[in-house]
Amino acid sequence: MNLPAPSTQEEIALVLDVLTFGEIELEGRLVDASNVALRGRLELGDIRTRVIYKPIEGERSLWDFPDGTLAEREAAAFVLSAVGGWNLVPPTVLREGPLGPGSVQLWVDAVEGATQSLIDVVSPAELGQGWLPVLEAQLADGTPVVVAHADRPELAAAAVFDVVINNADRKGSHLVLDQSGSLWGFDHGVSCHAEPKLRTVLWGWVGQPLPETELARLEALSGWLSNPRTPVSRTLNGLLSAAEVEAVGRRIASLLTTRRFPGPNSRGPAVPWPPL
Repeated sequence: MNLPAPSTQEEIALVLDVLTFGEIELEGRLVDASNVALRGRLELGDIRTRVIYKPIEGERSLWDFPDGTLAEREAAAFVLSAVGGWNLVPPTVLREGPLGPGSVQLWVDAVEGATQSLIDVVSPAELGQGWLPVLEAQLADGTPVVVAHADRPELAAAAVFDVVINNADRKGSHLVLDQSGSLWGFDHGVSCHAEPKLRTVLWGWVGQPLPETELARLEALSGWLSNPRTPVSRTLNGLLSAAEVEAVGRRIASLLTTRRFPGPNSRGPAVPWPPL
């Protein structure tokens, strides 16, 4: 059988077992990815499902991230998403694959065209109720447009999660809806750096109070991370540097202190390119 996107802790545990121990047969490469990203079919007993496999050997060097660490950051993002209750990142493990160690993530079938119901480029006149502007731009012919996203609670939750992991590349195309309408986020390899690097298209709530649901998630995650002996802390310390784990805690503490959505910092671009 094929595995659906999990929604309970029991389902997540089953998927993680399959991702960890299943045999991977490669099907092809995702040509739009900046690093080597391979789609594969994974099999364990009578369970068969598709996955995304990103071998460490296929990671290109980046000037602002240590070499050979993107797969670990993908796995760390999943851990924080799952423990924090966001359930935004599909189950992801770090394991040996056909081309060496790398991250293996459950493939999620997205509804075609659904991303435009979340993030879009529209004319100023088309910016309707329920949408929040992020930035103004111009098309090649000079036509003014607005990059905007929907004012939806699951997107606001994703914005908080991105602050926690210091996501340096939250493009619109990295957020999709599956067949059941659940929101999923992808491509978290450039995250969890100790230095501020947040680049995202989800700036529509800047300065607004954080929802109570998000504050509760942050409080719970802060409690897990405050003790270095918890499974969460030990797992993250195996995936990130000590400075990076400490920085996660500082970002959570800052959110709990201000209790508001933060704005962009002045240390670099606030929106990834391209934004969609």
